[in-house]
Amino acid sequence: NMIENFVLFIAVGVAVHFFGAENEQTRLGAAIRHASAQLADEGAQLVLAGRDMADLEAQATDLALRGAASAEAARFDARDAQTFAPIIARAEALAGDGAINCAVFVGSMPPQSAIDADPALIDGTVTDSFTGPARFLQMLAPKLEAKGKGLVIGVGSVAGDRGRIGNYVYGAAKSGFATYLSGLRNRLGRSGVHVMTVKPGFVDTAMTWDVEGMFLVASPAETAAHMLKKARKGRNVLYTPFFWRYIMAIIRSVPEPIFKKLSV
Repeated sequence: NMIENFVLFIAVGVAVHFFGAENEQTRLGAAIRHASAQLADEGAQLVLAGRDMADLEAQATDLALRGAASAEAARFDARDAQTFAPIIARAEALAGDGAINCAVFVGSMPPQSAIDADPALIDGTVTDSFTGPARFLQMLAPKLEAKGKGLVIGVGSVAGDRGRIGNYVYGAAKSGFATYLSGLRNRLGRSGVHVMTVKPGFVDTAMTWDVEGMFLVASPAETAAHMLKKARKGRNVLYTPFFWRYIMAIIRSVPEPIFKKLSV
């Protein structure tokens, strides 16, 4: 049912305008692997948090070999809030007086047909894709405010821009997360912390391999490079690849009486 791997990367001590990286799943995790590798090359301290500890520990070993000042794995599960505080505490310890930068790529996308057959799947989808990561960031926010610096990258989805018949539960969760990030940006911006919302289109990862109707699919490396570049420039909302901004503008502009008859 396409449960994402919940890999979360926190980058500490990166010599950039502001930055932190994290992963929405090993489905989108391929993009984060590229981003974390670049940060390792820059000498960052990295915390990789997720549910698949064996995979995370292997990644951490690889990142240390690539040049990261430190790289370690920590357990994170969006459905288990008890895993949040230890990650934040570790990030604080590593950061010292420096910035904490965090990217949150978390979510799950069961097929809409599966949710239609079993509405109980809504609970996990919303927790994974919205309320879990939002609660984590809400716990992290006071730490960032106190430092007066840092970056949060929250990964949503173009699916959150308008409810569509093929994935409207997942889209609703991602829409909620995007709204949350907008409010968090308004809050943290007052203390010098930047929040960037990323809305990816289709990325060539395990999360999309079995999904029908994929088009204009981007590579994980391209997605990672785009995110890092725009995060360093202070972008507020990023569609990646860039053309999804225009695709979604067209989709949002279709009048509801017509849109409700479409299968897009």
